[in-house]
Order: sequence, then C-alpha cells, then structure tokens
Amino acid sequence: MCSFWKDSTQVSGVPTREHPDCSSTSVFFISTMEMEQEKMNLSKELNPDSASYNCSACHGDETWSYNHPIRGRAKSRSLSASPALGSTKEFRRTRSLHGPCPVTTFGPKACVLQNPQTIMHIQDPASQRLTWNKSPKSVLVIKKIRDASLLQPFKELCIYLMEENNMIVYVEKKVLEDPAIVGDENFGPVKKKFCTFREDYDDISNQIDFIICLGGDGTLLYASSLFQPGDATWSPHPQGSVPPVMAFHLGSLGFLTPFNFENFQSQVNQVIEGNAAVILRSRLKVRVVKEPRDKKTAIHNGLSENGLDTEGGKQAMQYQVLNEVVIDRGPSSYLSNVDVYLDGHLITTVQGDGVIVSTPTGSTAYAAAAGASMVHPNVPAIMVTPICPHSLSFRPIVVPAGVELKIMLSPEARNTAWVSFDGRKRQEIRHGDSISITTSCYPLPSICVCDPVSDWFESLAQCLHWNVRKKQAHFPEDEEDQDEEDS
Repeated sequence: MCSFWKDSTQVSGVPTREHPDCSSTSVFFISTMEMEQEKMNLSKELNPDSASYNCSACHGDETWSYNHPIRGRAKSRSLSASPALGSTKEFRRTRSLHGPCPVTTFGPKACVLQNPQTIMHIQDPASQRLTWNKSPKSVLVIKKIRDASLLQPFKELCIYLMEENNMIVYVEKKVLEDPAIVGDENFGPVKKKFCTFREDYDDISNQIDFIICLGGDGTLLYASSLFQPGDATWSPHPQGSVPPVMAFHLGSLGFLTPFNFENFQSQVNQVIEGNAAVILRSRLKVRVVKEPRDKKTAIHNGLSENGLDTEGGKQAMQYQVLNEVVIDRGPSSYLSNVDVYLDGHLITTVQGDGVIVSTPTGSTAYAAAAGASMVHPNVPAIMVTPICPHSLSFRPIVVPAGVELKIMLSPEARNTAWVSFDGRKRQEIRHGDSISITTSCYPLPSICVCDPVSDWFESLAQCLHWNVRKKQAHFPEDEEDQDEEDS
C-alpha cells in the first residue's frame, strides 16, 4: 500500500480503493467504532511503545503506526520502478511478492506479533540497485595467480583506474611478484603507485570501496574470504561487510563472473557512478569449536598461543563462507558418521561420504553435483545435501535462512571427519568438536550486468548448458491428418 490511492467503484456495496500499480483490488471493510477501539487496544497490548515502521513493500514512503492498524486481509503487494511525478501510467509492475509486513493481518482476528526484529520484508530482486554514500576512491583488484593470459588485462585495468579515474588501487603483494610484471619496464611507474597487502596478515576491510575480480569463480570466492568479521585471529575490526564486487569472466567457468572484459571502461564507469544492479549473495557464518588436545597450550586473557579464541579452554575459529561447508570422511575407508542438529534438535545422523551445507550461491556448485536443486541466490535458505548417503531415503533438504545447524561426530563414529570452507582451511574434526552454521549478516554484493534474475538464468544457459537438448521433430502434416482420420 502506497501513500497515494484513488477512489474506485464499489464492490457489492462495499467501498474499495484500487492501487494504481496492482492488478488486484484491495477491499477494506468499514467497521463500527467498537471494532476500531478493540483493535487499538490489541495493538497497544502487542506494542505498548506504539513504535512506527516503514513498510519496505510500499516503497518505504509511508509510515505505519500501531495506533492506527489497517483492518481486513492484506493483499499481495508488488514493488515497482520509481514513477514519474504526477503520473500513474509509468508504473512498471515487476512481480508479486508475499511476506509478512508490520500491518499484515490474517482473517478478522489474527496477525503477526509486532516484533521489529522478526519482521521479514521480501524485496523485489529487480529493485536492488547499487548506490554510493560517497564517490568510491579505492579499489581492490584481484587477479588469478599463475595465469599469463591475465597480465595484459590486469595492466590495462590498473592503468585506467589510476590515470583516468585517479583511484587508489590495492593488490596482493604476490601478484606484483610475477616475473612478467617485474620485468616490464613500461609498467614500472604504475607499479610504484600500488598499495599492497598480504593475506592473513594485513587487514584491508576499512580501506576498500569496491572490488574488481579478474579470473574465474575462484577469484570471487577468494575475495569473500578476505573479508571476515573481526576476531582474535588477525582482524582488529568488528566488521565483516564486503564491498561491492565486479567480477570479469576471464577464467574457465564464470558462473559468478558475469562481465566481459572487452568494454571494461564503460562498465567500470557505470559502477563508479552507481548505475548498476546488485545481487546480495548470502554467506554462512561458521564457528568451529575444538577440544584442546595439547595440554601444553597456554591460555592468556582468553587467547591461546596460536591466536585462536577460547571458550572454557576450547579453541574457537570463525569463518564466512560464500559457497559451502563440506564435512567428509577424509582419507578413512570407513563411512563418516556425524549428527546434524537444527536449533538444538537432532534431525538426522549422516552416514555416508559426508554432507554439504551450502548457500543458494553454492547450490550450483558442489551441492548440484551431489544431487541438490539449484536455488536462486535471492532465496533466503540453507541447503543440506548428503554425499553418497548410506541410506537412500536421505534426500537433499532446504531449511530457512537464520536457523542454526550444528554438526558433531556421532558417539559411535569409527573415525574422525574433515571439514573445509569453500575448499579452503581444511582441518580434522574429532570427538567433542562441533561446527555451528547459520546465515551470516554480511552478504556479498555482486554487481550484475542486467539484473539478478536475468543474469542467473544466463549463467545457467552459458555455463551449465541448462536444459539443452535436441528438439523433438514434429510429425509431417499428412501423418497428422491420417492419425485424425484413424481416431
């Protein structure tokens, strides 16, 4: 419901109002003063502070107060592009969106408990656009290592960013140690202007405005791994937000890298100007808690000698994962045997080669190879996919984003398990260790070529050859006529 409505005709004697952007008509019933007072009293009981909210399903331009609740059943709403002033014909209806909003009711007496922390707003993916609070000045360029074909695009991009846009360019130190770059005299003056960093040693989270990736999907995963929430391992800052990422397809697959490098100047300019669509790729927050095995490990002020957090003497490590967390049996010949808990309740014991816990972005990676469905990144969900399960009844499942999964070795497990995070930081999990997984509040904003939906289906068609098959030949007309006569 938006801030402007127009009066319409009456339906069965009941006054109605029609939203200019909706194909359906929302009917509001005129109630008596007693019903008005009753709902106001109910609203005060649910929220005595009478806080007001902005409904994101209504363009965010109208404030709703619980002192004045809306009566009747709320219809589905849709988000639109911004209209021209004084005109309602230029509205673009995108798609219907369903989800509880602060004023949604269900029937004459039911509604969602007005708790602002649990209210879910569903956003139209087509409305997700990039904007800048201030003009970006620093950019991190990530190049695929040990690929000579990327040296020339890397040089062209860096020179363009520095000389044409007067930007500060950050690169990893090992990138500039490439012999081809070291021996290039023409690139020498530009190379001196770079700001360099080392992974796991230097924190750049507060210095980067946006990121450009040159390579395949691995470069985007690597960019995600560089931005972790502040913890005792190496980052002193309590933030793990990822700057917008612009990924150029210069690798082998390119499912997550939608841009082509041929006309990179105009595309980079559009991003700098804030004229781009963005898809928010959710990440997983993973916390690994391990029982101490080395009794000689000293603990000082909650930190062990190796720099890990400690919880009651246990070592705790935290990771932000873009694709998936994989728990497998490692080199053992025995089946892995792990218990999976959801919000503290045991839901199953996985017996097989392992289990994959993935984001929607990771659903098209290892999870899809193991038989999971492909899920669009805008769907708020976590996928749990078994790897060659011993019980064929255990099929891939999808759980809501926000639940907490906890995975531990079963007490009767014959061997240990191994865990990896986006294929990195692989480590052994033993009895008493635990892996807690939930949706991170720090997604990765990936810049789109067109929009989140079009880009995703384009990547399915180009990279996975989705639904590609030889078309069935039609019957000749004479055979069709003969079939009709026979029938």
